[in-house]
Amino acid sequence: MKYLKIPFLLIWRIWFYTLMIVTILVLSPFMLLFSFKEEQYHLFWKVARILSKVLVYGMGFRLKEQNDQITEIDKSYMFCPNHASLMDAFVLIALSKNPIVFVGKHELIKIPVFGFFYKKVVIVVDRSCSESRKRVYELAKKRLHNGTSMAIFPEGLVPTENIVLAPFKNGAFSLAIEFEIPIVPQVYYDCKRLFSWDFFKGSPGIFRIHQHAFIETKGLTLQDMEKLKQQVFNIIEDDLLSDKKYMNDTNRPNNEREFKSPL
Repeated sequence: MKYLKIPFLLIWRIWFYTLMIVTILVLSPFMLLFSFKEEQYHLFWKVARILSKVLVYGMGFRLKEQNDQITEIDKSYMFCPNHASLMDAFVLIALSKNPIVFVGKHELIKIPVFGFFYKKVVIVVDRSCSESRKRVYELAKKRLHNGTSMAIFPEGLVPTENIVLAPFKNGAFSLAIEFEIPIVPQVYYDCKRLFSWDFFKGSPGIFRIHQHAFIETKGLTLQDMEKLKQQVFNIIEDDLLSDKKYMNDTNRPNNEREFKSPL
């Protein structure tokens, strides 16, 4: 039965990239129009949300949210979800009415067309370059206005699928402290199981998202960063460990292959 599914999974994956390319081409005039001025980023974000919703729902997924606290319009946040799938970023974009800028790898700039728009929603960082990391602070300060938020996948990579949650990097927490913005811990239970980086795994289904209560950073200093990082890690890890579907998928046999994320 497993091998009978392979042709259908391949067709389904090809459909994803076809849907992405066609949707980007259709929306590109609007994305281009709203990409020149930062004052129009909120309009660019609305188009990006349309793209994300087309991909999420067009692949046969549905979103089921559990929100312990709701974000406010015109207020900035630091979104920190766990990262296990290419769909993670699209899920976050589809859910958030607040415009968000991501922090991501510089390699994707080289991709034709996609790279141009990638730069509009991502503060690009070369993690091997200290000057690039410093530049993130300068760009973040410029973008965090009028309710624009930031999103960083704090694991910094997609871990092997037998890992519940990889250790967190410092970036999201140092930035949140620096700019005194609340951290929004988010848990994505199903993206790894339903749309893994493994092409021979997955299916349409429901993406469950748990948005935890926000963690305030006002009054904190960089000396509090490790404690803050561990607090967010524990919230997300405990939630994942208590989810039967997530843990059954994580504990599958022969689940050690590494699939790296571009974000």
